[in-house]
Amino acid sequence: MKRFLASAVAVLVVATATTLTADVDLKDVQCVVAKKAADASKSADYKDAKVYFCCNGCAGKFAKDTEKYAVKANHQLVATKQYVQKKCPFSGGKLNESTAIKLAGTEVAFCCNNCKGKAEGAEDDAAKLKLIYNDKAFKKGFELAKKE
Repeated sequence: MKRFLASAVAVLVVATATTLTADVDLKDVQCVVAKKAADASKSADYKDAKVYFCCNGCAGKFAKDTEKYAVKANHQLVATKQYVQKKCPFSGGKLNESTAIKLAGTEVAFCCNNCKGKAEGAEDDAAKLKLIYNDKAFKKGFELAKKE
């Protein structure tokens, strides 16, 4: 029964994929699941926005376990400018633009040099992404971009 439900959810995610991406630039954006270019015709709803995949197979994998791909999905939401940073991802404090760093095609700022140091002290980019774009940090620091 669980397998059937997971398959049904995966089919629904793929079936609801849309190509309404006029506001989203996918240049240099990778699939949330695989290290391939994201395709505008392969998407799923996520946090009131869209995440993009290279194929329907990846969309199905994402639908089965969104938690597993949350860090990459959250990063992609920022990379596609569907979400914007409003506060420090660690403290939730006001941003100090002089603390900004580049990370995997996005710019991230912090409230202070201590928080910046925490990010820069991470082992590699994957560890930095996990620190900054995990669900808890993402909720503290990022908001859905307002549509004009």
